[in-house]
Amino acid sequence: MNPKWWKEQVVYQVYPRSFFDADGDGIGDLKGILLKLDYLKLLGIDTIWISPHFDSPNDDNGYDIRDYKKVMKEFGTMKDFDSLLEACHEKSMRLIIDLVVNHTSDEHAWFIESRSSKDNAYRDFYIWKEEVNGNLPNNWTSFFGGSAWEKTTETGAYYLHYFSKKQPDLNWENDKVRESVYDLMRYWLDKGVDGFRMDVITFISKDQGFLNLSNEELKAPEKRYAKGPKLATYLKEMNRKVLAEYDIVSVGEAFGIDKETMMRVSDEREQELDLVFLFDIIRIGRDDWLQNDWALPQLKKLFKNQSKTDRFHWPTVFLNNHDNPRSVSNFGNAKEYREKSAKLLALLTLSQRGTPFLYQGEEIGMTNFHFSSIDQFDDLQVKGTLLKVLKNNISKETYLTHLNYTSRDHSRTLMQWKNQPQGGFSENKNTWFLVNPNFSDINVEDNLKNSDSVFNFYKTLISFRKKSKDLVYADYEDLDPDHPQIFCYQRVGRKQTYLVILNFSDTQVNYKIPVFNPKNHLIISNNKNKISCIKSNYIDLEPWDALMIKF
Repeated sequence: MNPKWWKEQVVYQVYPRSFFDADGDGIGDLKGILLKLDYLKLLGIDTIWISPHFDSPNDDNGYDIRDYKKVMKEFGTMKDFDSLLEACHEKSMRLIIDLVVNHTSDEHAWFIESRSSKDNAYRDFYIWKEEVNGNLPNNWTSFFGGSAWEKTTETGAYYLHYFSKKQPDLNWENDKVRESVYDLMRYWLDKGVDGFRMDVITFISKDQGFLNLSNEELKAPEKRYAKGPKLATYLKEMNRKVLAEYDIVSVGEAFGIDKETMMRVSDEREQELDLVFLFDIIRIGRDDWLQNDWALPQLKKLFKNQSKTDRFHWPTVFLNNHDNPRSVSNFGNAKEYREKSAKLLALLTLSQRGTPFLYQGEEIGMTNFHFSSIDQFDDLQVKGTLLKVLKNNISKETYLTHLNYTSRDHSRTLMQWKNQPQGGFSENKNTWFLVNPNFSDINVEDNLKNSDSVFNFYKTLISFRKKSKDLVYADYEDLDPDHPQIFCYQRVGRKQTYLVILNFSDTQVNYKIPVFNPKNHLIISNNKNKISCIKSNYIDLEPWDALMIKF
């Protein structure tokens, strides 16, 4: 295994809009992140990833960029960004930022020029097609509802947008587009940022045939969109011209790709990307906005697929991000066993093989918000998909029921700092979004006071992981893949082996440890009543018990 700093660190994602409001306008900002750096340092965080902070009209909460070299006015100024970056480095922390280059905002200067006329110098910066026999160029669909094509009045042609119509896709076939992207990457890297998380990077290469999707492909268009023929060519060029020149980390959001493509993109010999995010685990049981039941053996199989790779590949491990519901509501029991199941998921995440990515609020066990009306959602995807739902004769009530499991907005409610109005996020009552009313019971301030809190469990695990190279680099082996309630695996290192046993259920289980050793020693548990020495190969596991054993 080739050691790298980004293999040994724990990354914490900040969604700036919802993290902390320092200037009192009801919107989180860069100064708010700066004020909370000591909190993240206390947790043990090494690297912070912030979601887009660039100038944007905010059609899609910053993922529609108007100017890549300016800071969003709601978040502050470039001076604020520079101060944040400098403070991170002074505290021996790294800062990575979002790279959103599959598309721009329709208010970006490039697109304003591109749409103005067919002979404009920027016309080919985007993908334009004419009508076909009076119809749309093809049947490609947008992830936010409706067609992926939008007609403009200036020329009567259609531009491609995989997401909102205010997010036109860039034409990566154009050499000038790629060079412009590399220029803006160098701009931020020369400032000193430590890497990029690359938004939907697997979509940048388009099938130049622009053939219609089949009926089956229309159910999951991301699989087709991620099969662009030049993806590897573009990523290798990006690596060669930019990434290889800096000591940074590159993380690709790999929505739509299969494991085979993931293995190629992240193979260090291929020199494309260092890491990729696969969504099989975090979206288990998901079918678009629908949430279906899943069984623990399915989850274990996905972890095995992710972790059982050779020495040329390194996985990412995450159960939360800004596009998915809260893990304790998704994988645990957020009602009767919220704290125990939150700690169990912490042990699962931080004892796996791969770089762990945590998301704001995960470390205190924040839960999903209960939405009582469609009107409460901020996410444009919710409202864009509603038309399709109603067209298919699905009731609003059914849609809302599933959204309470699957919506992106669950992760975007305000960070819960204190038992105060707005959860201590802002002194302004008119915040940009909702706060979960359970902030009175779930907040940072109370967690810091309680030595047995979810926060302190995360802190303990992160500290332990940093001290054990064997836990970081050890091989992964699932010891009981078919058990319906228990997730039991070991990490086999050069000097030390760690055994992890997790009871993913609300019932007590008398469990036979697959690899019992009389020298087994319990080192971490979310159950204070468990004794440190495991004297028998049978162990009584209470609901949501989580144990790490060393031998």
